[in-house]
Formats: sequence, structure tokens, C-alpha cells
Amino acid sequence: MAGFSVYIPCDALKPFVKSLAISENEHEQVYKVIPDTALVLGFQYKGKLAYLDGSNELPLARSGVSGLSDHYKIFKNSAGIGTVLVFFTETGAAHFFKQPLHELFRESISLDNFMFQSELLILEAQLGESKTDLERISVVERFLLSKIRSIEPDKLVLAALALIHKSKGMIRITELMAQLHISQSPLEKRFRQAVGASPKKFSSIVRLKHAIQQQTHSNSLTELSYELGFYDQAHFIKEFKKFTGDTPEIFFSSQNS
Repeated sequence: MAGFSVYIPCDALKPFVKSLAISENEHEQVYKVIPDTALVLGFQYKGKLAYLDGSNELPLARSGVSGLSDHYKIFKNSAGIGTVLVFFTETGAAHFFKQPLHELFRESISLDNFMFQSELLILEAQLGESKTDLERISVVERFLLSKIRSIEPDKLVLAALALIHKSKGMIRITELMAQLHISQSPLEKRFRQAVGASPKKFSSIVRLKHAIQQQTHSNSLTELSYELGFYDQAHFIKEFKKFTGDTPEIFFSSQNS
């Protein structure tokens, strides 16, 4: 039996954290995760998780962070796994990590790279001793509150995010530069540091997420590919398969079954 419960963060975390969740599964399972637009923290309080890279099974740390990616990932959990997940807002993770977030692109890294291992062991012990989901959420929230960095939000990056979402990921970088009155190098540096990917990579994620949401409103894949700014259907299918692991036909039929 599997369960997934979502929790709204406390008020002090709401500017940075979109939601928290408790995910449990009594059975061993291999599953796929498609890219999203913000970083995720994971804390395994029981069981183990591994990343599958072809035929290689790579064990993951009990507490880790996953950066943005433009490619789907496949994971395998042990039977009896339990995880607290933290879903950041698109600029939220920058308030907890000193490192430029683009260094985490396509990576899933142990949190002991960012904090003292002794501190992490205390956190993991507290999660292991917690008896209820609410206790586990409280432990993680207290940890996050202790790690908030006092930095000013980058208004230019926020404006860039708004323009990318408004265009459904189809805005060109040259147009972003023109509307924000900034050259490419400083725009990309500030955006990568705060969000975790270049504006171009981030826009691609937004565009393909929009494709998944919009498919039911389109008459054909050809229409959808042109609507999303792909120069032909073959290019759309190639990018979609890289993003989800399946062709559009297979992906959407599995979603509708």
C-alpha cells in the first residue's frame, strides 16, 4: 500500500516552500519522475532509495537534494519506505543554499555536502523517533527555519520567471533581455544562481510541462507541436521523450488509462 499526503508549510516558510509531503510505500517499486521547475529535498526516515542509471543501481543518501533537470529520472525504493519531501518555490531554495543552484542541475546530492554531518545525524535521528506524520513535518520545518538565509529576492529574476511563465516557456532569450534591459551574461548568471538552471533550460521545462497540460485541448500532436513553437513534430517528439521517457502517444495513453 502506498500513501502520499501533502502539507501546507508554516507561514514563515511559505515564501520559500510550496508544500511538504509524506510519501510511504509498503512495496518495493521502480518509478519515474519527470522534471519540474523547483528543487526538492527528501528525508528518508525508513527504508532506502536508489537512482537507476541504465543497469546501474546507485544508492542515495537518507537526506538529499535534487536539482532541476531537463531529463526524466528513474528511482527504486525499498519495501517499507517513508520519506518527507520538501517542494521549494522556484526561487525558494536559494534562501537555504549558499552554493549557486545551477551546480545541482541534474544531480541528486546528499545534504552532508552542505552541512555538518553531526547536525544531519541529529535531524535524521529525530525523524526516526517521530511517531506521527505531523511530528515528522514539524521536525523538518524546524530544521528549515534554522537554515533560512537572509537575502533579498532578486527582482530581475522574479520578473524573468513571470515572463517565461506568461509565454508558456516560448519566450526567446533575446526578448527576455530586451524586456528586462539586461545583457545575456548577467541575466544568465543571476537566473542560474537563484533558480538552478539557465533561462533557456528553465523555459524548456515550462514549455514541456505546458505540453502535458494542454494535450487534451489539442486535436493532434502536429497542432500541439506548432502551438508550442517546435519547428516540426519530430523535434517535439524527441524533446518530449527526453523529458518523460516516452513518446507523446505512449505517455498520454498511459495518463488516460
